[in-house]
Amino acid sequence: MMFETLTQSARTTVEDARHEAARRGDRRLGTDHLLLALLHEEELARAVGVDATSAAEAADQLDRDALTAIGLDVGTFCPTAHAAASKRVPLTAGAKAALQQTLVSAAAEKARTVTSRHILLALLDRREPDSAATLLTALAVDRHAARDRLIALA
Repeated sequence: MMFETLTQSARTTVEDARHEAARRGDRRLGTDHLLLALLHEEELARAVGVDATSAAEAADQLDRDALTAIGLDVGTFCPTAHAAASKRVPLTAGAKAALQQTLVSAAAEKARTVTSRHILLALLDRREPDSAATLLTALAVDRHAARDRLIALA
């Protein structure tokens, strides 16, 4: 990705996603971290129809459900201490693909810069088992309606 084409909002999204990965104790930055970071922007959260707090709770529940599925009952445990956020958090393959799709979305609009809205448009195209897609399904997000609202923001 050509970092210089990213707007401040897109750069902030990636930085916030890095912190979200650390908060969740993950060593890699995934599409779910990007989605959670994006939902801190009120305009984007309204377009998706989900606030950041609800999304974080749903993500935590998905983690608990996954652990329960393998026989670990963590009850209502939630991480209370944040892992140290490294400056160099590797991206998952899904996050790399989503960020590449972000460039495609921006190019399709003939945009000169890549915004956080472009990142969210790319995440809406992800399919399960991608972590953002799974989270969007758990939140019962109507992806087509969200996409239409995001396109109207351009």
